[in-house]
Amino acid sequence: MRMKQLFVSIAAAATTMAAANVLAADITGAGATFPYPIYAKWAELYKKATGTGLNYASVGSGAGIKQIKAKTVDFGASDMPLPADELAKEGLYQFPAIMGGVVTIVNLPGVAAGQLKLSGPVLADIFLGKITKWNAQEIAALNPGVKLPAEDITVVHRADGSGTSFLFTDYLSKESPEFKSKIGAGTAVKWATGVGGKGNEGVAANVQRIKGGIGYVEWAYAKKNRMTHTQLKNKDGVFLQPGDDAFKAAAANADWAKAPGMAVVLTDQPGKAAWPITGASYILLHKVGDAARTKEVLKFFDWAYKNGGASAGELDYVPMPANVTKLVEDGWKANLKDASGKAIW
Repeated sequence: MRMKQLFVSIAAAATTMAAANVLAADITGAGATFPYPIYAKWAELYKKATGTGLNYASVGSGAGIKQIKAKTVDFGASDMPLPADELAKEGLYQFPAIMGGVVTIVNLPGVAAGQLKLSGPVLADIFLGKITKWNAQEIAALNPGVKLPAEDITVVHRADGSGTSFLFTDYLSKESPEFKSKIGAGTAVKWATGVGGKGNEGVAANVQRIKGGIGYVEWAYAKKNRMTHTQLKNKDGVFLQPGDDAFKAAAANADWAKAPGMAVVLTDQPGKAAWPITGASYILLHKVGDAARTKEVLKFFDWAYKNGGASAGELDYVPMPANVTKLVEDGWKANLKDASGKAIW
């Protein structure tokens, strides 16, 4: 009887240890909400292909940067690329993982998705609190034939540190000198007006709840949740609907090789087909860290570069081009080392 109990105990311990090993093999990441839908899809497919899971916390770029600096996750994710001096100071390496677009969403009864047209200057004035009614002359002039309600505008913005906010405010800063001087571009800014929401979910919930609300989220989230998005006027004066082709057009002229830390900002790009609020989402790793954990992260993104393009396209993200992924992987070999100085990749 004792032998049987001992065998059961050993078997239970072995099962517990095996479960712990599987758990230990899972990758942990935290940060940007912008790429969350595609990271979740890649994680599902990668788990099926390899048995390794990804636990990704969609907590905003600001929190992701803090967590990778504190070494509480295997990688951080940010839609605001860190400047070269900060990367050097923190011993971090940065590379782009995916591209996509940010859109404005509204709650206007009687106005269909993609019907309302907005320009950068008008959008800036809305978020500055200068345009306060939906039937204001500035909005009506862009929308002849659209019945605009005499509804108060309620601005909804991110309450947390957010790369989506960085892309949005960077775009508005390029479109409006007043917005640049009073608000500026950043993951967290002091807004002139409005209510805050945490994550895409919080912004979307507030816009859906508040009649006359306007906010901004990433396109895959808006599309998946069937939110009422607007058209935007781009740098070449063309009103566009968001989508894969418009994001690709914005990324077409990006020079990744020359940008320090591959830090390319794709807002307000030239081109008739270019969506004006396009951006890349970046991964942050310690140059010298836990070699085994870092290698698991690299294996995941190597797999995603090679196998994740179709699922990215289905969610209206833009996969990184082959010439860029080669630059990235060359960077892995040159910059990511174990404690002895040996290349991890």
